[in-house]
Amino acid sequence: MKQSKMIIPTLREMPSDAQVISHALMVRAGYVRQISAGIYSYLPLANRVIEKAKNIMRQEFDKIGAVEFLAPALLSADIWRESGRYDTYGDDLYKLKNREGSDFILGPTHEETVTLLARDAVQSYKQLPLNIYQIQPKYRDEKRPRNGLLRGREFIMKDGYSFHASYDSLDQTYDDYKAAYEAIFTHAGLEFKAIIGDGGAMGGKDSQEFMAITPDRTDLERWVVLDKSVASFDDIPEDVLAAIKEELAAWLVSGEDTIVYSNESGYAANLEMATSEYKPRNLVVADGDLVKVATPDSKSIDDVASFLHIPEEQTIKTMLFIADGEPVVALLVGNDQVNDVKLKNHLGADFFEAASPEEAVAVFGANFGSLGPVGLPESVKIIADRKVEGLKNAVVGANEDGFHYTGANAGRDYQVTEYVDIREVKEGEPSPDGKGSLQFARGIEIGHIFKLGTRYSDSMNATILDENGRAVPIIMGCYGIGVSRLLSAVLEQHARLFVNKTPKGDYRFAWGINFPKELAPFDVHLIPVNVKDEAAMSLTDSIEERLVAAGYEVLTDDRNERVGVKFSDSDLIGLPIRVTVGKKAAEGIVEVKIKGTGDTVEVHVDQLLETLNILANP
Repeated sequence: MKQSKMIIPTLREMPSDAQVISHALMVRAGYVRQISAGIYSYLPLANRVIEKAKNIMRQEFDKIGAVEFLAPALLSADIWRESGRYDTYGDDLYKLKNREGSDFILGPTHEETVTLLARDAVQSYKQLPLNIYQIQPKYRDEKRPRNGLLRGREFIMKDGYSFHASYDSLDQTYDDYKAAYEAIFTHAGLEFKAIIGDGGAMGGKDSQEFMAITPDRTDLERWVVLDKSVASFDDIPEDVLAAIKEELAAWLVSGEDTIVYSNESGYAANLEMATSEYKPRNLVVADGDLVKVATPDSKSIDDVASFLHIPEEQTIKTMLFIADGEPVVALLVGNDQVNDVKLKNHLGADFFEAASPEEAVAVFGANFGSLGPVGLPESVKIIADRKVEGLKNAVVGANEDGFHYTGANAGRDYQVTEYVDIREVKEGEPSPDGKGSLQFARGIEIGHIFKLGTRYSDSMNATILDENGRAVPIIMGCYGIGVSRLLSAVLEQHARLFVNKTPKGDYRFAWGINFPKELAPFDVHLIPVNVKDEAAMSLTDSIEERLVAAGYEVLTDDRNERVGVKFSDSDLIGLPIRVTVGKKAAEGIVEVKIKGTGDTVEVHVDQLLETLNILANP
């Protein structure tokens, strides 16, 4: 492929509106262009990467018996009303009307669509299991699209659905997809973790997320590629090294989720679902008297603990939420933070939000900072974290501004509806499996698998006749991969800062991409230094012909540009191998550069194929 025929609009500078390196490089290297906020055109390089990712997926899904189909993106609102999600999905749903006034949506996902298909096409358990998937654009009206393809209003997604007559069958397909996803992300050259996930608006119970780990910028050997002109990091002057570190730190570590994992076991979850080892306290302490004390200007846990000269672990934080229109009180020890997702999931609430100051006054008769569980009506549900259960003689708000109770004890002074794990874990706490401690990392969600059960078949009356002739709901699974997000995840992990030293002794560094070979848009970047040199161009054409015949995908930079511009663009584009036809072209000698290491070697064209085969399959 001739580069002069491609649309690769590279930029000299990083785009000023980019905060993460994947977004900046996609734009600067000519992979994507924004059309409007959160909506991008995938230019030829990006499209080639995405098509390669699709092919990897298709190969793995063929192995587990998944069949590709295609559903419409424009969907009738009626089927979403059947499932109940038309009103509960939220403002992210694109809603529109046709000329006749009928309601439609742009599909953010297709559970309802495939449930309708199954309802019409499947009548008996003998027709199951079925396993289908599609790859297509989805639409969500993000309030604040950001970070390029990581948070957009239109994005490419692979969504798969399975239908079963038994939960054993669902379990098998769920495991098949887990293995397929692990193979796909491994082929894509990604460092990832499969973690316990939250089903969210999808419904269902069991779910796993696949998170691409976003490493921090402190590991120089990971992020920096030294040109052959630079022997080692030890040779780089301190001021240059400091500038390199500053450049690395200038870009945010992307990843919209915090991954919690054990440093000694396979436990991993997102922060919303993570838990830590819990050991109940069995302290034998006599109940103290409940005493109201003045706590002027003490509205935070730290303020109260400092004023009363007690540890913050002796206090109970009282919070108010509205769940499906009803007030719910949450109790936590000290400065522990409530995990909204855990509490919402435990309550099974569709609508869940923190209460307003006005709602707090209506329930407690006091403002935030003085709320407590003592004296609340029996009708108010009180959910306490497990750590609260072992706390004796606690300090709680007195439901009167500027006052707290000391000596408060559950059972005597207030009643707890349930003790549940509703707190957000902290780094360093013991892993729930008793092996090691919890560590935090940032990650990008690239895949998610769900056991939906009968969430959609119940609401949409999708049934089959079982072996006894009874009508039973179809059991479903759902399996998604963020295809366009894969491109961002790959760039976040494979961006590199390339450093070289000029003949004058100056150090230069610039960002580029080091694409893993499975997803690279081309295998080889073939660069003739001087397109006006007939001998060099003849050799270039011969090399391109040989490489293509051998199965390599070749991008030939046939532009009449300075060699510095060509090399700069090559670093940006990020193909695994660069072959330069330069001043030794008359001798049949070319330079081969390995992008990932910066190593170069001169070879005769007669040995080029053999050399590339070795480099491509180390």
